[in-house]
Amino acid sequence: MGQQKSAPEGGTRESERRRTILRAAIDVFARKGYHGCRIADVAKEAGVAYGLVYHYFKNKDELLETVFETGWSGFIARARLVAESEGPLVEKVRRIADVAFEAYRVDPRAVKVLILEIARSPAGARINRQTAFVDVIRLSAQMFTRAKEAGELRPDVDPLLASALLFGSIEMGLTAFVVGLADARDTVMLERAKAQIADSFLHGVLVSRSEPPQGELPKSEASPEVSPWKREKSGTKSKAPKRT
Repeated sequence: MGQQKSAPEGGTRESERRRTILRAAIDVFARKGYHGCRIADVAKEAGVAYGLVYHYFKNKDELLETVFETGWSGFIARARLVAESEGPLVEKVRRIADVAFEAYRVDPRAVKVLILEIARSPAGARINRQTAFVDVIRLSAQMFTRAKEAGELRPDVDPLLASALLFGSIEMGLTAFVVGLADARDTVMLERAKAQIADSFLHGVLVSRSEPPQGELPKSEASPEVSPWKREKSGTKSKAPKRT
C-alpha cells in the first residue's frame, strides 16, 4: 500500500519540477532571447540546482523544443474545438482569433517565445514548424470547406488559402504586440486588434447579401446588354465622326 502511494506522489513531484523549469525557461527566453539564455539562468529563475535542469533536459535546445511543443499543442487543441463546433463561420473566425489573443493576454511571454525565439534559434531547425503550421491550416481549411458548401463563403475563395490567410493575419497581429509596436498592457487595444483582424478577414471571404447564389452569374455578366460599361462604349462608338 505504501509503495503504491509513494509512486504517484513521486511522479507528481517530478512533473511539478519539470513544469517549474519549463516555466522558468519561458521567462528567461522571453527576457534574454535564445542566444542570451544560459542553463544557469534557467536554474536560478526556477530556484533549483544547476544540475537538476540537465536531469530533465539535455540542453537549452531541448528546453526550447519542449516549450514550443507544449504551447503549440495547447493552441491546436483549442482551435480544433472551435473549428469542429457547430455554428456560422463568422462566429468561428472570431472565436479562433479570441483563442490566440487570449493566449497572449494570459501568457504574453510564452507567445513571444513561440513567435520570435523559435525562428531565431538553431533549435528552430529541429522544431518542425512547417508540420505544425500545416496541421493547423489543414484543420481550419476543413472548416472553410464546410462553410463554402453551406454557401457562407464566396464561390471564388479557396478554403486552404483562406485558412493560411487567417492564421497569417493572427500571427502578424500578435507580432505587433510582441515586438512592442502596440502596448500589450492595453486591454482595449488587444480587443480592438482581435476584432479588426476578424472583421477585415471576414469582409474579404464572406458572401455579401447582394452577391448572387453560388453558380449564378451576376446580371452584368449574364445580360451583357445591361452593362453600363458596354452601353457607354456603344454610345461612344456611335458618336464618333465619320472620315471624309
